[in-house]
Amino acid sequence: MKTKWTAAAAAAALTLGLAACSDPSVETSSAAPTAPAAWPDPTAKLDGVKLTIWAAQNSNTVPKQVIAGFQQATGAQVEVVTIPDPYEQGIQTKVATGDKPDLAFWQPTASMLTAINARTNLQPLTDAPWLSQLSPDLKDITGILDGTRYAALITSPAVEGVYYNKEVFAANGITGTPKNFDEMVEVGRKLKAKGVTPFFEMAGDKWATQWWVQVQLADAAKDGLWERINTGKEKFTDPTVVGAIKTYKSLIDEGLFNSDIKTAKFEDQGAALLSGKAAMAVQVNSFFGQLQATADTETLNKKIGFFPISPSGNVGTFIPDQSNALVAFRTGDAGREAAARQLLAYWMGPGYKDFVADRETVSLEPSVPSPAGVPQALLDVHAALPEAVGSMQALAVANPDLYLNLADMINGTMTPEKVAAATQDQFEQLAKAAGASGF
Repeated sequence: MKTKWTAAAAAAALTLGLAACSDPSVETSSAAPTAPAAWPDPTAKLDGVKLTIWAAQNSNTVPKQVIAGFQQATGAQVEVVTIPDPYEQGIQTKVATGDKPDLAFWQPTASMLTAINARTNLQPLTDAPWLSQLSPDLKDITGILDGTRYAALITSPAVEGVYYNKEVFAANGITGTPKNFDEMVEVGRKLKAKGVTPFFEMAGDKWATQWWVQVQLADAAKDGLWERINTGKEKFTDPTVVGAIKTYKSLIDEGLFNSDIKTAKFEDQGAALLSGKAAMAVQVNSFFGQLQATADTETLNKKIGFFPISPSGNVGTFIPDQSNALVAFRTGDAGREAAARQLLAYWMGPGYKDFVADRETVSLEPSVPSPAGVPQALLDVHAALPEAVGSMQALAVANPDLYLNLADMINGTMTPEKVAAATQDQFEQLAKAAGASGF
């Protein structure tokens, strides 16, 4: 299983000097550690130390319990700063000007670690004390660039799939979940005929538009699509990707989505699904986190279900996003850098049981059972991981702004063909900037 998430940072890579022909990830720094950093005791005293964590809109509440426990145990002060969307681009802009936090939520994929110039900007997390506690199939699934670990996985990696309202399905005679993409569309048409909004999209916030295309590419990804695109043997402008984009547009044109698709935002999507205003949403795990912030487990188990989807069946598309992992920055302050490592060691060590209980999320450590309050939908997402295939962000050597181009298509300023062409052009530029062979 391999993967990665939204490409907001990809565009920033070009504008922030990554368009040079060399690979930015291989830049060196005089501050580079010559030996593995020491890992402080997780509860060692840190009186007077202040740490900053950068988070996105959908991850800024994630560390609340951990911070409370860490501050009480160590005496440190930890502040969470929300970076506006597009999150990845905002962080890259700040880092390029020398503004760095101590830690940040970050998509833990090789391409996104390259985009943030991990070798120069991030602390290596090699030999982290909690790694031996992780489930073996998750230990090396992500967070590694060129053999060095830079990201700490804290929650189950995201899977692109379909969240649905169980009550809406039942009230309209839908007794089972669709077994493939075409069946899902037919369910949508049946619901529309009964006056129900089948699918809800949030083109106002843009970043989730790409999921509709990517789930359609799951079978092709399993068959080597991204390897072919990485080597120039296939392009975004060829029939496979263009066909998925055209299908997405045709479903929108058919009226299977919310009428305010152009302006609807992330919070609107969650509210619509939970209330039954819409029946389904193609999304990732962070979407469910939004639902958990507004409803208890009993309500969620009653109302919200999940199923993975692909053209051929129920195959998920695996895509760890920024809410799944943290990185620690090299700030030049050795004391704060050590304290940042200590916070990670606390988070995944003595604070982990309380963290998963507070978040009601699946545990990544077999020695820490998943809490009884984990909603069934999250368990179903986690269960989809073994059979999931990699997304564009997981398997492509560069991640162009497909989602921005799709949002432009939804707003009527680009055709599917232009979406594909613009995405291919940027992919080639980013691949060249990253030093990928053949570009």
